[in-house]
Order: sequence, then C-alpha cells, then structure tokens
Amino acid sequence: MKALSAPYLAEALGTFALVFGGAGAAAVNAASDGAVGNTGVGLAFGLIVMAVIFTFGHVSGAHINPAISLAFRFIGRISTGRLLGYMSAQLIGAVFGAIAIRLILGTAVDGAATVPSINGVDAALVSETILTFFLGLVVLSVATDERAQGAFVAIAVGGYVALAATGWGPVAGASMNPARTFGPAIAANEWDSHWVYWLGPLLGAALAVIVYELLLREQKASEV
Repeated sequence: MKALSAPYLAEALGTFALVFGGAGAAAVNAASDGAVGNTGVGLAFGLIVMAVIFTFGHVSGAHINPAISLAFRFIGRISTGRLLGYMSAQLIGAVFGAIAIRLILGTAVDGAATVPSINGVDAALVSETILTFFLGLVVLSVATDERAQGAFVAIAVGGYVALAATGWGPVAGASMNPARTFGPAIAANEWDSHWVYWLGPLLGAALAVIVYELLLREQKASEV
C-alpha cells in the first residue's frame, strides 16, 4: 500500500511546494510592496519546480500540474486511474499550500491568485494556451527522451517556467497550471475568469501532444 500511495503523496507534496514557493512569493511580493519583484517571483517558480523534479521525479514523475498529467495520459504514459488520482492529489496539495500562505500572510494571499490583468480575458486565454503549449512540449520532449537524464529535465522545465513566469506573469499570472490557480482561488475566494486557467492550460497541453506526436513521427520517418 505504501508503494502504491507514494506517487500520489509525491504529487500532493510537490504541488503544495509549488504553490507555497511560487504563488507564495507572489503573495509576499504584493504584501511587501514589491520587495520580491517580478523577476524574483519568476525565479521562485522556476527554482521550486527544479527542486520538486529533483525530489519527486523518480517517485511520480513530478507532474504537479493537471494539464501535464493529461498530456501524459494522451500519449499513453499513465492510465486513466492514475490521471484522476494525480489530479486529485495536485488539487489537494495546491489548496493546502494556499491555506498555508493565508495562515502566514492573512488576506495578502490575494496576491497569490491569478486573474487577467493586461487586455482582459482574451489575452489571458491566449497567453495561458501558448505558454502551456510550450511547457507541455518541453516536458514531453525531455521526460520521454532517454538521452535526457534527471538534471537536464529539472533544468529545462524549471528554466522554462522561470522564463514564462518572469516575462508573461504580469499579463495574467502565467499559471499554466489549473491546480496552481485553484488553490489560491480557494484561499482568497477569487474566481474572476477562473475558467480561463482550466481551458487555456488543458487546451495548450492537448496541442502540445499533437505537435509532439507529429514531430516524433517525422523523426522516426527520417531515420528509416
């Protein structure tokens, strides 16, 4: 039973760490009048993702994101049962991570929430879709390529998350992750355009699978 539950515990703990470390940095930044800075928040997200992959990658794959788990289901790397278990664990971990932020910072947890900021809902939806598309492409490429070993996976994925969060965070939060948005939404009771942070990442992940499979077929064809 312990071996069977370990991947789900890893996903819950990993997503807790993502929310507490990344979204928590955004909340601290808001509470401290910008002491962390946008670059600091972006680095916090990237570094915590690296740490989580190093820590839990060998246990569960360190998806810590329902959109990424869905992508792995689409390419047949996990079962439907594991997908549902991972998603549940990720959402639970995200909620507890956000609650921890609220216990420490009080209503400043609002700073951890993701809402459309620049050019409204349309910009949020498009940016979340595109950012998650490339996140999915990076994850699928490095996590399924036998040439890419542990450290390279963590650096590639964490580096991309840091880039996306730093460069595009001001537009709509650069969530790329329904769980990352869901946890703070619960803690802050912030549901403004919440659907965007499910539809955009899930659509982006699905598109990443399509392109990844196309690239894989082309690569195999060129090797014949």
